[in-house]
Order: sequence, then C-alpha cells, then structure tokens
Amino acid sequence: MKIKKLHITIILLALLTTTQAQIIIDKDTSYTVNSTYKKYIKKFPQIEIVKPKYFENVIEKKDVLYKEIGTRKLYLDAFYHKSENLKPAVILLHGGGWKSGDKSMLIPMAQYIANKGYACFTVEYRLSTEASFPASIFDVKKAIKYVKENAKVYNIDTAKVAVLGCSSGGQMTALIGTTNYNHNFEDKDDTLKHTSAVQAIIDIDGVLAFKHPDSQEGEVASLWLGGSFEEEPNIWNQASALTYIDKNTPPILLIGSQYPRFLAGKKEAIEILNNYEIYNQVEIFQDSPHSFWLFHPWFNDTINYITTFLNKTLIKN
Repeated sequence: MKIKKLHITIILLALLTTTQAQIIIDKDTSYTVNSTYKKYIKKFPQIEIVKPKYFENVIEKKDVLYKEIGTRKLYLDAFYHKSENLKPAVILLHGGGWKSGDKSMLIPMAQYIANKGYACFTVEYRLSTEASFPASIFDVKKAIKYVKENAKVYNIDTAKVAVLGCSSGGQMTALIGTTNYNHNFEDKDDTLKHTSAVQAIIDIDGVLAFKHPDSQEGEVASLWLGGSFEEEPNIWNQASALTYIDKNTPPILLIGSQYPRFLAGKKEAIEILNNYEIYNQVEIFQDSPHSFWLFHPWFNDTINYITTFLNKTLIKN
C-alpha cells in the first residue's frame, strides 16, 4: 500500500514538473517573419523576405547554452568569422513587443554582419509572458559575459563588443548599452569574471523613453513593465535608456522607420550625446514599415549602415 502511494506521488510530481516546464517555455508566436510579411504586403507590395545565406568564411553554431534559471535554459546562436584574428563581437536581440519573437528572426542579419568580419550572436531571452522587467536585461547581460568568457572559442576581442536590437530588442539594446557597470541590471549571484560592458549601441526602431510625447507605448509595454505608467511610473523611467545617457555612454547608431514613435526620445538623446561629444548617427527609412530590417529593399542598406558604424567605432584603432 505504501509502495503504491509512493508510486502515485512520483507520477504526480513528474506531471507537475512537466507542466511547470511547459508553462515556462510556452511562447507567444504572434510576431514572426511570415505574419509580418502578410501584414505589410498590401501596403508595401515590393517587399521580399530576407532569407538566410550561408557564407564560406562564417562558422555557425546553433543553440549554445549560456544560462540556466532553475529548469529553464537559455540559448544563443553563434556566427563567427573563420579568420584567426580577433574580431569584434555583436550581440543581436530580436523584437516582438517584449512578448513574442525569436532569435532565429535575426539569423540573416547575423550572417551578413559576420561575413564582414565580426562574431555575431543572436540571443534568446525571457519574454514578458514568462518574466517581467528587468529579467530579460539580466539575461542579455549574462549572454554578453558568456561570450566574453568564451572569447577564445569565437576569436573575439573582448574590448570591442556592440549590442544591436530591433524594436523592443532595440529598446533593450539602448538600455543595456547605457547601463554599463550598473549592477542593478545584473544577476546578483553571477560569478563570471568579465563585465557586460559594451563599446557600441545599435538601436533599430526601439524606444529610448517610454513616457514621452512621441511614444505610444501602452498595454504591451505594461505587460513587460508590470503595470501602466500611472501604476508604475518609476519602473517606466528605470526601463528608459534616456534616463541613463551621460558622458560615459558608448557611441550610438539609431536606425528608424517612418514612424517617430518607435524612436521616442531620440531628439533628447542626441542633444545629450552631442553635449558630451559622443559619436552618434541617425538613419531614417522614409515610407518604410516598422519591421523593415526583415525585408528587402531595406535590408542591404540596413546592413551597410550597421557595418559602416561598427567599422568606425570598433575597428578605428
């Protein structure tokens, strides 16, 4: 009788563990390349989805484990140049309103940038359906440290790291890059010796200030930030890169669509950067959809802006 009860208990615990794991990893799949294409095609009939391209001079490693939170595992994909010379690293963050999207969406971008002589890493991070702010910031900063710790594997110059993101990933990118050495955005129990500091920021259509006259962030941002601005004004400010831009901010490239709201805070950010004589560059695609980086005819120009900026800021020496 005791054995039977024990057996039932083990089964129940196993089922509970499986269910919990499933709840953790279930994702909102509303934002994909294909769904975005279907959304845009009527207004922009000229668009074409950018397909992955495999380059002979680029090594690819998929689903590299970089962090574990309990039973949850987070992965990154690596795309790095075959040259044995040390290369700058670029960390890439997908968009999706902090609640959707996937690292695979930026594979073509990572491949093309890596082909130009960089080591690129598309990073999985916890979405708002799983964990609220600042969990995903902790995740990405851990990924940066992990990449630096494994610099020999990927032939990386740890003193030359850029963080790049699109849409909500762009917002995260700006926040990550403007909070170098700010331990409020780091895992407290992290034992990796390298810092998560970066030397360049590339924000592609990601808000710099959540509460701003140009911003239209609402319910989706609230899900990530744990409440509306009226409910959590301090958190909305804490999550805005504009709050932290100062004399120590790295060079910034802002690439935007025709919609000013996605780069809300741009004007104020540029004023601060210029005041401190920090290099910044702004490129706007007029008559473009929000997720322009996923499609031709904007993709090639986007890659050109990115690599030109990286060459100027990371390979200048």
